[in-house]
Amino acid sequence: MTHAENRPWRGLLVATALPLRDDLSVDHDRYAEHCAWLVANGCDGVVPNGSLGEYQALTPGERARVVETAVAAVGGRRVMPGVAAYGSAEARRWAEQAGEAGCAAVMLLPPNAYRADERSVLAHYAEVAKAALPVVAYNNPVDTKVDLVPELLARLHGEGLVHAVKEFSGDVRRAYRIRELAPELDLLAGADDVLLELAVAGAVGWVAGYPNALPRASAELYRAATAGDLGTALPLYRQLHPLLRWDSRTEFVQAIKLSMDVVGRYGGPVRPPRVPLPPQQEAAVRAATEKAVAAGLG
Repeated sequence: MTHAENRPWRGLLVATALPLRDDLSVDHDRYAEHCAWLVANGCDGVVPNGSLGEYQALTPGERARVVETAVAAVGGRRVMPGVAAYGSAEARRWAEQAGEAGCAAVMLLPPNAYRADERSVLAHYAEVAKAALPVVAYNNPVDTKVDLVPELLARLHGEGLVHAVKEFSGDVRRAYRIRELAPELDLLAGADDVLLELAVAGAVGWVAGYPNALPRASAELYRAATAGDLGTALPLYRQLHPLLRWDSRTEFVQAIKLSMDVVGRYGGPVRPPRVPLPPQQEAAVRAATEKAVAAGLG
C-alpha cells in the first residue's frame, strides 16, 4: 500500500465502472471480482458510486450494497465511496452508510442540482462532515457548474471540512496555488490526461477511470510519475495518452467502457449497453486500446 500517515485516499484509486445485467440489475458478483482484480493488478483501492458507477440510476438499496460489495472484496481501507446527492442531508446519510460499511473516507461533489454559491458549498460540506469520516472534495466544474477554486478549497480545509481534493478542472496551474494557500491539503489528480503534470506538481493520489481497462500499466505510470522517475513515466504516458485524454471529454464513460469491452472485462460486454460513440471516435478508441494491449499495457 502507498497510503501514508493513515490517509487512505493516497495512491491509485479507481473510479469503478459497475457491471449490470441485461435487466439492468447490478451484477454484484462481477463487481466484487472486478474490484479484487484491480487491486491484484497494482491499484490501491476503489471509488464506487461515481459517474462510472451509475450512482444516480441506482435504488438506495442497490447503492448501499455496491459499497458493501466493494468492502467485502478488498477491505474497507481500500474503498472510498462517492457520496454525492442532490441535498446535503442525503449526502450525509450516504457518508454515514459508508462508515457503517467500514470505509475510512468518502468523496463528495459540491451541490449539483443548482449552481451553488460559496455559502451553499460551505454548508454542504459542513453537513456531510458531521458523519465523522474524512471527506475528499471532488472538483468537477465541467459537470457540476460549481468550481471549487483554490481559495474556496483553502477555506474548506481551514475549517476542517475536507482533507484532500480530487482536482478535475484540468488546469494544472491550480496545483501550485492550492499548495500556497493550503499546504496540508492533499492534491489528487482527477483527470487522467494530466496525471503526469499533477504528479510533478506534487499530487499524492490519482482517482482514475482508465485503470478499469488497463490497471497494470496505469499503476506503473502512477508509481513512476509520483516517484519522479520520468524515464519510466514519460514513455508510458505517451503510449497511454490517446486513451487517457478521453477523460476530459463528455464521452469518457462510453470510451472507458468500450476499452473494457475490448480487453474483455466481465467476460463480455459491459452493461448497460453504452450509448454508441460516433463511428470515427469508436474506431479511434478501439484502435488505441488494441495497440495498448498489443504493447503489453494491460
